[in-house]
Amino acid sequence: MLEAYEAELDGVIMLDLEGYITEGRGENVFIVKDGGLITPIDHVLEGITRDAVFVLAKELDISVCKEWITPFDLYNADEAFFATSAGGMTPVIEVDGRKIGNGKPGPITRRITNAFWNMHVDPRYSTLVYTEEK
Repeated sequence: MLEAYEAELDGVIMLDLEGYITEGRGENVFIVKDGGLITPIDHVLEGITRDAVFVLAKELDISVCKEWITPFDLYNADEAFFATSAGGMTPVIEVDGRKIGNGKPGPITRRITNAFWNMHVDPRYSTLVYTEEK
C-alpha cells in the first residue's frame, strides 16, 4: 500500500505466489464478465461482506462463481469492484493504466451496491435498536 500511495494510486490488488489475484488491502475482489460475478477461489478474506455479495447475487439472479483470476482476466472484465464491510462496494474503474469496461461503474456493480445498502435496513438482515428519547 505504501508503494501505491507513493505512486498516487487509490489502492492495490494483491497476487498470490502463482500470480493469481487474491484480494485488495482488506477488500474482496469481484469481476463482472458476461453479466455474472467471478471472485477468487482461494487465498482470500473469508468474510461476511463476501458472503453478503453471494446472497445478494442469488436474490438478484446474478450468477457468481469462484475461479482463479489472472490480471489478464481483470483487465478484460466488463466491470470490477471491491467489497468490504466498512465501505460497501467500491467500483474499480482502472488497473495498471487500463480502463475496466468503459472506465465507469457498471450496471451490475450498481445493482449489487444498491442491494447491499438496502440490506442494512431489511428486517431479514438487521435488528432495530431503540434508544430512549431525551
